[in-house]
Amino acid sequence: MSDHTHGRALSATERTRHRRLREQGGIDRADLDAVLAEGFLCHLGVRVDGHLRVLPTVYGADAETLYFHGSVASRSLVQAPGTEVCLTVTHLDGLVLARSVFEHGVNYRSAMIFGTPRPVTDPEEKLTGLRLLTEQAAPGQWDYARRPSRKELAATALLALSLDEASVKIRTGPPDDGDGPDAGLPVWAGVLPMRTVRGPLEADPLLSEGHTPPPHLTALTTKGI
Repeated sequence: MSDHTHGRALSATERTRHRRLREQGGIDRADLDAVLAEGFLCHLGVRVDGHLRVLPTVYGADAETLYFHGSVASRSLVQAPGTEVCLTVTHLDGLVLARSVFEHGVNYRSAMIFGTPRPVTDPEEKLTGLRLLTEQAAPGQWDYARRPSRKELAATALLALSLDEASVKIRTGPPDDGDGPDAGLPVWAGVLPMRTVRGPLEADPLLSEGHTPPPHLTALTTKGI
């Protein structure tokens, strides 16, 4: 993400306005940048043949645009251009265990992006978008592995979604009932932290001898997602 997004406010539209739990709403563009930068898996909500579908896919983002892709045989992606979509990214940070079940919840960071995606047909932009996807998931991999051939590019549907209309919500901290009527109950309350971690690298069983993991992949095993 570029520094010129810092200090900017998120869009305020009827779809992005926070109606409930407004205190959890992020209002700065930097909040959106942070949520997007930490992940690479999103869920795309799109209407296909009159039916709503929610599909998981990977993404990469720069300062103004989020790119996501799939096979050109995917009806949902092929039909997405010209159709409004809602794309979400969520990070689960903890299970909030309160004194009452009613007050249980989760600590999380999430973003919702609304808009009409456009198909990326320009070869240079397509390579740029695919590089963003690859580098967001595994930094360093774009320059390490073989890049897409013309045939592979033709078989890949890449879509671009503007970040102009987005909403962010973030929940942190302990349960909310520590100063309420249930505070005196003989019940433990607190947070069970949760995070996604990368495990040890597992070599392809058909990998030829002599190939060791490159440093950029070894480094990923020591950090969370």
